[in-house]
Amino acid sequence: MFRSIECGEINSQHIDQSVTIAGWVHRRRDHGGLIFIDLRDSKGIVQVVINPENGTDLHNIGEKLRNEWVVQISGTVQSRPAGTINPEMITGEIEIDAKNITILNQSETPPFYINDEKIEIDELLRLKYRYLDIRRPKMNNALKARHKVVKFIRDYLSDQGFLEIETPILIKSTPEGARDYLVPSRLYPGNFYALPQSPQQLKQLLMVGGIEKYFQIARCFRDEDLRADRQPEHTQLDIEMSFIDQEDILNLIEDLYVNIIEQLFPNKNILNPFPRLTYKESMLKYGTDKPDLRFDLTFIDFSDIASKTDLLVFKSTIEQNGIIKGFTVPNGASLSRKKIDALTKFTISKGAKGLITIGLIDDDTIKFDKLEISNFKSNISKFLTLEQLRDISRKGNAKKGDLILIVAGPEKTTNASLSALRNKLGEDLSLADPNMLAFAFVVDFPLFDYNEDEKRWDATHHPFTMPKEEFQGLIETDPGAVIANCYDLVCNGEELASGSIRNHDFELQSKIFNILGYTDEQIDLRFGQLVNALKYGAPPHGGIAPGIDRLLMLLTDSNNIRDVIAFPKTQNGIDPLFESPGPVDYEQLNELNISINTTKEES
Repeated sequence: MFRSIECGEINSQHIDQSVTIAGWVHRRRDHGGLIFIDLRDSKGIVQVVINPENGTDLHNIGEKLRNEWVVQISGTVQSRPAGTINPEMITGEIEIDAKNITILNQSETPPFYINDEKIEIDELLRLKYRYLDIRRPKMNNALKARHKVVKFIRDYLSDQGFLEIETPILIKSTPEGARDYLVPSRLYPGNFYALPQSPQQLKQLLMVGGIEKYFQIARCFRDEDLRADRQPEHTQLDIEMSFIDQEDILNLIEDLYVNIIEQLFPNKNILNPFPRLTYKESMLKYGTDKPDLRFDLTFIDFSDIASKTDLLVFKSTIEQNGIIKGFTVPNGASLSRKKIDALTKFTISKGAKGLITIGLIDDDTIKFDKLEISNFKSNISKFLTLEQLRDISRKGNAKKGDLILIVAGPEKTTNASLSALRNKLGEDLSLADPNMLAFAFVVDFPLFDYNEDEKRWDATHHPFTMPKEEFQGLIETDPGAVIANCYDLVCNGEELASGSIRNHDFELQSKIFNILGYTDEQIDLRFGQLVNALKYGAPPHGGIAPGIDRLLMLLTDSNNIRDVIAFPKTQNGIDPLFESPGPVDYEQLNELNISINTTKEES
């Protein structure tokens, strides 16, 4: 037996008891006679004192010890001397008087400090030595939190009557919005498996099979451009239910998430019940379908006022069917010119042509309706009348000392740039409570999205979504007006889940595929397994797929998804630890009947 108790479990109740512990040397301090060792295991850290009075051999071993050596120590638990108690440590009231030390393994000097998380470490170095990075408390705690959340989900859904069912990893390539990762078949040359982007069709087939409540902690793979909240492989909670409507699914997820946070993360605050916004409402108010609701700054459409001005940018925007939108920043008129210039540059980088600013000088001696041109600090004041400035301020609910920010341009880029600006100001001005998790459901998305580049209709979510009943008659005559029975879960500006009520009607599903441009032959080739199953009494069903990684990112206050995954890829899709992706032997390629378009030297 390597140990009788774990380091983090020892407390004052164990005083005078003999214990055996094992772990890594977290820190060593030599005080000339006494040597102090902080020993770390997965449960915590405990202080060990090596006293020369307990033997020369013991003390000599203590002098050899270095950080990250693995040791076994036997000794007696004792109270720390007065004045040396460490209230920041769970074990801060006690220490171990070492009687025997066994060196289990030595360690080279690590490439970075494991015992000091205040020191910034290059992420590439952390990922290359991920097994050392996992020893650091922040990463270690993130993985423990991940385990607790996944276990809670499994227990909760099992108690609700769900069955956890595994679906295949090697499946058929089907278009679901991103590129597939392909796996060549050795036995069937020229043919390929695909790694699943999601178990979407498989879980629908389970519903046809009579499994009325399914869930899975599913691994999903998408060959898409990466960023801080995206990985080539991710984990999602996959849920599907039969004989339910949208409310059943939203209520289930809300109750699950509220319980996760209240029981596992009581330091977090949540909006309860979760607000529900339509897609249209979310775009109007926040310019995005994943708004951060921890702070206000809602958008106002100034197009009606702007259309009456002589400002050229306003006139041309209206003529080109664009919009003039903005929002009011409380007390923002005090922002410096340098800060305003930086915000303008940021907004332009997000697609806007510029940023219009109107500040109301804070002077309590002047009534609002008595404000003159000189009381407005704006980069367009000379192009507007006093009454127009007052009208904009009234519509923006601006008070003296506030700042109105406005963007004019095409609806899509205006919304996108204003939304990015809103989020930046929320962060820069500390408007958001860092302990608040502002969950919300966004519902009633359009069923179709017109692809201007390819002049065709795409599915907004995916092609298996059921249109709302009252819009089904418009599918062939006015596809853009059809509203889908689908929904997203968002939190703090992140999309955490997407789901929908599925199309269980064979004829309606075929009609939607036709609108998306698929011929009957293509439908049979790509989706035949699901479409044919709909002919055999498919029940009404629907589901949702919350991302586990993004949820953990929010729960652990991380701003990078890689900090909650044990062995992630870099933002370039590289694994520095295994040095993958990497070349393979030509013999392996020959077995798969594959050749590559490079010379041997290039390979």
